[in-house]
Amino acid sequence: MKDSRNTGQGKSKVVKYNKWGYIFLAPFVIVYVTFQVVPLFSTIYNSFFENFRSGLIQIGPNWVGLENYKKIFSTPELMQYTKNTLIMWIIGFVPQIIVSLMLGQWFSDVRLKLRCSGFFKTVIYLPNLIMASAFSMLFFALFSDVGPVNGMLMSMGVIDEPFRFFASVGATRGLVGLMNFLMWFGNTTILLMAGIMGIDVSLFEAAEVDGANSWKRFTRITLPLLKPILIYVIITSMIGGIQMFDVPQILTNGKGTPADSATTLIMYLNRHLFSKNYGMGGALSVFLFIITAILSLVIYAIMYRKRDKN
Repeated sequence: MKDSRNTGQGKSKVVKYNKWGYIFLAPFVIVYVTFQVVPLFSTIYNSFFENFRSGLIQIGPNWVGLENYKKIFSTPELMQYTKNTLIMWIIGFVPQIIVSLMLGQWFSDVRLKLRCSGFFKTVIYLPNLIMASAFSMLFFALFSDVGPVNGMLMSMGVIDEPFRFFASVGATRGLVGLMNFLMWFGNTTILLMAGIMGIDVSLFEAAEVDGANSWKRFTRITLPLLKPILIYVIITSMIGGIQMFDVPQILTNGKGTPADSATTLIMYLNRHLFSKNYGMGGALSVFLFIITAILSLVIYAIMYRKRDKN
């Protein structure tokens, strides 16, 4: 009886401690449900209604079922805006992941004995703290027709007249990708460096004893063990790329010029919301949510399938 009583007291203490865990989790759950779950279901619900403003007259909300989705998929611009978004994300992400892997490897390699590594880590992370709007205004001033970049190129004799960066499709997309690269490569470097530092050093020492060079150690040890962090970086970067808005919006003055080549899916969504077309905006939001979920699952499945084969 004494043992059972002690066991019962132990269980009551565990329950009492667990109660505090739920209490501390409650604020997060309340905020998450209020600002994430409720808006999500509200958006899905509104996507089945005709609800927009025509001049001073409010049309709807009227139930239309899947008509909003049919209009979205019948819009020829949708594929163009999807293509624009993916191209500008790839332009920024590919150099970002390459540079971040190189920097993460260098900073985490104790044998290199890099001096002032803490200072350089801080410097490469600083662009992540700058607002995208400020970054866009800076690039708009630097690469304008009368900006310092054109002035420097003309003084060096590279060009005879100012190059119109924002009138060129490739230059505009390249500038958007460059800004995304500069803003986020520091954050990616910190994440990858943390993953590399978590790898057991004895694995590298054993590989070095076996005669493996630095490239083989990186491809056979670092990359496979870094795969969970890489999956996280790729998926979060992909989500950020699909939600790309502020940089191209400010850089092109909200027009996506030239020829809508810099218009992203979120800029297209913003046009519907700005015109008070909540039904089409909700349908496009659901479309983006589904595309994001599918791409995330595909990336996750591909990365882990390769690991299982190895």
